[in-house]
Amino acid sequence: MNRRDFLLQSGGGLGGISLAALLGQHGWAGEKLRPDGGIHHKPKAKRVVQLFMAGAASHIDLFDHKPELVKRHGQASDFGEHVEAFQNGLGPWLKPVFDYKPYGRCAKMLGEPVWPLGDVVDEIAFVHNMVGNTGVHSQGTLLQTTGFNRPGFPGMGAWISYGLGSLSENLPAFVVLPDHRGLASNGTKNWDTAFLPARHQGTMIYPGTKTPVADLFPDERAGFTNRSGDLAGIDLLGKLNGEHAKGRAGDDRLDSRIRSYELAAKMQLAAPEALDFSKESKEVLKLYGLDHGKSSFDKDINPLEETDIFGRKCLAARRLLERGVRFVQIWSGNDNNFPRRNWDSHEDVHRDHGPLARGMAHGTAALIKDLKRVGLLEDTIVLWTTEFGRMPSSQGGKGRDHNPYCFTNWLCGGGIKGGMSFGPSDDFGYKPADRKKPTEVYDIHATILHLLGIDHTKLTVRNSGIDRRLTDVHGHVINELLA
Repeated sequence: MNRRDFLLQSGGGLGGISLAALLGQHGWAGEKLRPDGGIHHKPKAKRVVQLFMAGAASHIDLFDHKPELVKRHGQASDFGEHVEAFQNGLGPWLKPVFDYKPYGRCAKMLGEPVWPLGDVVDEIAFVHNMVGNTGVHSQGTLLQTTGFNRPGFPGMGAWISYGLGSLSENLPAFVVLPDHRGLASNGTKNWDTAFLPARHQGTMIYPGTKTPVADLFPDERAGFTNRSGDLAGIDLLGKLNGEHAKGRAGDDRLDSRIRSYELAAKMQLAAPEALDFSKESKEVLKLYGLDHGKSSFDKDINPLEETDIFGRKCLAARRLLERGVRFVQIWSGNDNNFPRRNWDSHEDVHRDHGPLARGMAHGTAALIKDLKRVGLLEDTIVLWTTEFGRMPSSQGGKGRDHNPYCFTNWLCGGGIKGGMSFGPSDDFGYKPADRKKPTEVYDIHATILHLLGIDHTKLTVRNSGIDRRLTDVHGHVINELLA
């Protein structure tokens, strides 16, 4: 008999009940609904949208204006130190490939493809001195999504679902909207639960496709099935698994499977309604660039494809957030064909970043405006990130190599002070201006958890003899970003 069984039997079940109540009270079991959020202090936010530009978006060409690069364009690059480039990207200095203009009361300089963000730039806080631990895509992506640059750790959305629970009984707490062209480096490991209960993993949804949620409904070839039979099957599976689980206390896999069946049954009604844009006004559809009435997945049209695709995901995100989804992750740029159509612009920054950034900026600006319109922006954090930046020197004349030494994140909404830039980079966008005080992903994660009412040092899970947390053993709240 193990200790758990001994306590349960000797206490007549009361010990187990007390433990469950205690865990639920503190949110560490991920069980209790927390409509107000927060487990350690009063939160300013309840939910998060993470926008991830897979492949490493160029801060220099979009958000971090560098006049010095314009002056030195074409001159031999000299970093004043040995630089280990990922490929052969240490060619001459390359000026921003897009024009810059100031926007908003804060007069923030923005590159041409992201000018649509000018309408909401006074809501945004830019962090220009981000640094990474690696120039490898798979590691850099995991670092941003899980806080570790190797597999085996939960995604940020899983941590938040685990700590705060769900805001909805009919939809997952953590939803992922992948790029329609494919998954980013590491695939589903970016939103896995690792050692957290499996029910907190991200649920993939593809808005605008024939089957937005895989396997939610029976295959159309199975004409013999119906709704009542499907529900009866789910109920029977739940009972059988429940009986099997009774003698296996402490194994959350069956519990998670039972919950997934129950959630799937509820999602059969809730998900189609959440993804149905037909009741949105013409003004809202136009705001997101969806007023032509068709999805760009339809073979007969392809107008402003990137705007349509990203805008569709952003509108879906707003509708999911309204209905209680706590964490939505939106991905952009996962085409590994050649020529590439992703943010990994080794060959041609202008060709790759242009359409991707315009689509992203249009959809993101619409999302921020729409969240504000419906009263959700004040308690929803929007985070824009990428795995690392790109070098100020050229690669092959038109491209840029990886730059893990400096890049940009930005945040807005729930408790964030808008219209500001924090932590400048140097004159070339190569490294932070103050190399002793960079900003790391741990700091971004700690700040987001803080705004959600969580002390990042206290949300821990014992795994392999170590108290694991999203921020590892690092991170501090960036108080300068707080409103």
